[in-house]
Amino acid sequence: MTITRRQFLATTAAGSALAAMSGAGFNVLAQQASDTITVAFAARSPVALNPQFPATLGADNWVSAQIYDTLVKTPDGRWATKPEEFLPGLAESWEASEDQKTWTYKLRSAKFHKDYGEVTADDVVFTIGRHLDPKINTQFKPYYKNVAAVEAPDPKTVVFKLKQPDPLLNASVVSLLASAVLCKKAFEEKGDKAFNLDPIGSGPYQVDKIDGEGTVILKAVPDYFGGPAVTPNVHVRYIADTTARTLAFASGDVDMIEGVRTPGWIDSMKQQSEATIFDATAPGSLNTLSINLAKGPLADIRVRQAIRYAMDTDAIASAFGGIAAPMVGIVAQQFPGSLSQDQLPEDIRYTYNPDKAKELLTAAGHPDGLTIPCFISQREDYAAIMLMIQEQLRAVNINLDMKLIDHATFHADSRKDTNTLILQSTSYPPVATLPISNLLAKSGDVKPDGSGGTNFSHYGVTVPGIDDLLDKALGTADFNERMKVIQEMEKQTLKDLPIIGVIALSYVVARNPRLDLGYKVVSGPAYWPLRLAKRTAA
Repeated sequence: MTITRRQFLATTAAGSALAAMSGAGFNVLAQQASDTITVAFAARSPVALNPQFPATLGADNWVSAQIYDTLVKTPDGRWATKPEEFLPGLAESWEASEDQKTWTYKLRSAKFHKDYGEVTADDVVFTIGRHLDPKINTQFKPYYKNVAAVEAPDPKTVVFKLKQPDPLLNASVVSLLASAVLCKKAFEEKGDKAFNLDPIGSGPYQVDKIDGEGTVILKAVPDYFGGPAVTPNVHVRYIADTTARTLAFASGDVDMIEGVRTPGWIDSMKQQSEATIFDATAPGSLNTLSINLAKGPLADIRVRQAIRYAMDTDAIASAFGGIAAPMVGIVAQQFPGSLSQDQLPEDIRYTYNPDKAKELLTAAGHPDGLTIPCFISQREDYAAIMLMIQEQLRAVNINLDMKLIDHATFHADSRKDTNTLILQSTSYPPVATLPISNLLAKSGDVKPDGSGGTNFSHYGVTVPGIDDLLDKALGTADFNERMKVIQEMEKQTLKDLPIIGVIALSYVVARNPRLDLGYKVVSGPAYWPLRLAKRTAA
């Protein structure tokens, strides 16, 4: 059954939750300080507390961010945009060769949880080696294609050897959550499936247990190398239902919840309590629409162009009230390598033009329009964006026969190449090659058995892609020259339209004022550390 935006907005849990809050009385100042922080995110239960697992949920990433360490890290609450801004993590120092192809990291003394011993270079080699092994499917695997080898000349030294120079290795690989160091001994002892829900890391918190109600209970590690976390306990609750999650926050049972990224949600929350704090990242997640080039009429560039001309991304961004911005390509406007409309030739600016869309459809042999079956996650941000796209396409006689399904099922089924128009919401560090390689590289082509990556369009497989340009960019040591090649890739992608940049949407968390994070959130991924967070008597 086709779901319309009107039906969605009439039945959305966000609206029901806010109405319920009004009746119950919204009190974000309930309860006093304690030794436990409770946070809640939009998911039913943990899938994998392993940042390498291809289908981790956002809630899983929040847990992983507390229990694992990377070799280097970014400042709390923001991206590192310059090489000198990266901070020591498990590596206390590092250096790059003059040609930027050999990077050497010196490890500090650090321990894995639950008596699994010292973190060694072998653990790092094991961790990165899984990304390099073509037989193992890992999260963001295309990011690692430039790594030729990782070696451990001694227990405290790790050497990355690259195929091509990378002056941004710390940003593009080393500081990513997917590069968080796994305990080799624990992984091999438990096996990958058991490790996913009984993980061993070296971070400030360790997993104590997962209760039957979908709550991951974390306890601070007293001998953490950076000093013990300020708050001894963190409870991460998985609450998929928006009404239940919002009411848990309203009652004071939860200190912080994942925001509902639908139009009007923040304004409605503010009406209930002006005291609520909203932490938002910019640019946040990049919301892109991959077009499956192997699915019927979508192989025709004129149909893809019609879809693009029918989409008004300015209107979609405006609907979110200040936490979204329209995208030009697939690189965020805040990041080096992005393009503005003024830098594009007229034929690939795609200014909103429904009449042009209809002309293209007629030229493609669809004068009466066409119907495209697809499915989308029922999570509010995914559903809200796709329902707006559905309405815009309907105006040019493109009917999206769209089904709303469970979020985890949406990701799993999309990874089996069963979808046609695939909305993806992903947060990237400020390295332009990362979204390009993740979404468009031939090596990330989606596979029917689920073993592929997130190139849902089959770009580079069904039609020539940008792989040669990507290799050229990765082979360019000069930063400015690399940015020029990236802009070439952006232009080529706009010509071929295997993917459409829709909006950059801030990731938002609603926080009780009694919870002090210890820093201000400005940018960064859709999760952040809680080791400095503390409850105060508000």
